[in-house]
Amino acid sequence: MSGGVGPCSDIKLPEEEPGSPSPVQETIKPVPKRQFLTFRQLNALAIMIVFAASGMVGPEDFAFTFFSLFYVFFLNKVAFPASSPHAEQVFGNSKLLPLYVLIAAFVGLFFPIVYIFEGILEGDKEGIKAAAPHVFLLSSQVFMEGVTFSRRFSLPIRVFVPVFYNTKRLFTLFEWMRAEIAKVEGEHGSSRRLLVGRGLAVANLALWSFNLFGFLLPVYLPRAFKRYYGKVKD
Repeated sequence: MSGGVGPCSDIKLPEEEPGSPSPVQETIKPVPKRQFLTFRQLNALAIMIVFAASGMVGPEDFAFTFFSLFYVFFLNKVAFPASSPHAEQVFGNSKLLPLYVLIAAFVGLFFPIVYIFEGILEGDKEGIKAAAPHVFLLSSQVFMEGVTFSRRFSLPIRVFVPVFYNTKRLFTLFEWMRAEIAKVEGEHGSSRRLLVGRGLAVANLALWSFNLFGFLLPVYLPRAFKRYYGKVKD
């Protein structure tokens, strides 16, 4: 749900005297060393466990999550080995990117969680069943992004996780929107809940479609690969 942030630099520098600071060292700041599980990862893991224990998630979503966990290690070892001792950033100090991530967190995670728990109180089993896969997969994505955001994983792997999960979640969002549209007023909670459910499904489908086709593929992926292969050539 987040992209790497850091400047991109593949220019050649003139030779410097011993002991003088390198411009690259001054401009490229490695990501600080992180603990094993961050607070955000622990929250995401807690959501995954709760949803899994409650039976809201199907076996195909479990299989997808486990497959992604093993596959990122395979790709990192075979196809895209780490080329830098630090977890480098892709974008500079952007003020819009943290705001974009915050909006995505509320629309994609917090609001649907509230919607699901309200559905438990109102007995809307169809709404819960339709929204739960998206929340589970987005929580899994947040957890996996935390795993790959370290010096042990290369930039292409960090791009792969959001692209892989975002693509999968578009299918679950289509199912969620179709289930909400098919609802009949009065049979699955109040009319207000019906409108909220449809609005959330449409908003998430629009948001994550833009995230994949407007940000990850045309912006994040090219910059990450340019930086990665520039490091490999050096």
